[in-house]
Amino acid sequence: MRYREFGELVDEVFGPAYGRTLVREQVLTRLEGRTPAEALEAGVEPRVVWHALCDALDVPDSQRWGHDTRRPAPPAR
Repeated sequence: MRYREFGELVDEVFGPAYGRTLVREQVLTRLEGRTPAEALEAGVEPRVVWHALCDALDVPDSQRWGHDTRRPAPPAR
């Protein structure tokens, strides 16, 4: 997953305004107490950040990949 794809998914799954707020302000234990934005800046892979955010907010797998049904879902590892 690329940074661009991360941003697109945030907008699609959470909505642009709410999603961007989550990325800036939602502190996640799985990201060592960082926000998604801080984790990305620290070099954590976007895919790892995406799964941590979705897991924390209980987003079901069927809704994690936005509107493009052909978009490949990156594995969580």
